[in-house]
Amino acid sequence: MTRIWNKHKQSNAPLKRKVLVGMSGGVDSSVAAALLVNAGYRVVGGFIKNWSDSKDVWSGECEWRGERRDAIRVAAKLGIPLLTFDFEDQYRKQVVAPLFEGYARGVTPNPDVLCNQFIKFGLFYHEMKRLKLDFVATGHYAQVKQDRKGVAHLLRGRDPEKDQSYFLHRVDQTALRHALFPVGDKKKADVRRLARSFGLPTAEKEESMGICFIGKQDMTAFLRTRIPSKPGDVVDPNGRVIGAHKGLDSVTIGQRHGFSVSQPGGPWYAAVKDQSVNCLMVVPGREHPALYSSTATVGDLHWVTGVSAIGLRGLQCAVRYRQEAVPISVSDAGRGRISLHFKKPVFAVAPGQSAVVYKGRECFGGGVIV
Repeated sequence: MTRIWNKHKQSNAPLKRKVLVGMSGGVDSSVAAALLVNAGYRVVGGFIKNWSDSKDVWSGECEWRGERRDAIRVAAKLGIPLLTFDFEDQYRKQVVAPLFEGYARGVTPNPDVLCNQFIKFGLFYHEMKRLKLDFVATGHYAQVKQDRKGVAHLLRGRDPEKDQSYFLHRVDQTALRHALFPVGDKKKADVRRLARSFGLPTAEKEESMGICFIGKQDMTAFLRTRIPSKPGDVVDPNGRVIGAHKGLDSVTIGQRHGFSVSQPGGPWYAAVKDQSVNCLMVVPGREHPALYSSTATVGDLHWVTGVSAIGLRGLQCAVRYRQEAVPISVSDAGRGRISLHFKKPVFAVAPGQSAVVYKGRECFGGGVIV
């Protein structure tokens, strides 16, 4: 077995506990695996194949072979086995299909949230249990702490620029109690330094961006493989037609692209999508009041500890990744929904996106904006 430098070994971690580490071929998951090896865990690497051109009827592409090759190299460096799990069929059903369905309805879904809920902490978690291991670990920038009753609490990662608790808010309590986030208490720069000190093959690898299965296409081109173009009018706040769009599915509230405008006075921002008449209202300037909301209705709720945020004080909410969470109050909207009341107007609250509730560093959970 190849030994790695144990300068960073954590002596207080339980020895001989067994963990399945999701290894994507990136630097974060590589360092997560290395830290667990040094901490005395018995580590098994797991590469998840979600997408490949062999089954690609939707024209997306994912460089999974190269990513798996990097994961194999890291596993060899660490002296751990690497298993490959083929979750393509389930990924298409539980992540990609809902993505198309949402865009077809004119909303903006969040595939990363679904991937964590159903794949990484769903199927992958169950593989960990099938292998009779103790924990599942990933390279996410988040933290989990258990209270005296054994309830797992999801916390923000230490690095505010990389915190990924937003994408993990739907992970269920059973999986969260068995989850480890070894890099969650570190900053990205520290993770990169650790990768170099461990001599990992991925130490200088660039960070991947975007959605894997879209590949080199832009989102609109990818959507067109399944959703036909449906052009419509673009109107100003007075209802005057000033341009055209190629489909409401390719426009997100608050964006400046996906439509064309012949009227001067911009820049123009997407403000309202009216599916009933296939019309997009745009407004001039980012400060236009039509782009800001004081309330939002949220459904499809999930609370991390099972405790609802309704009526609690000291809460904040983020309606998109990396947005600064703003103070809110939460009330019951009926029919399994909540109303968020923002203490100050929030820019571009987009239906289909996740509204995630926090209390300080703790992620309470959230739901889908309707």
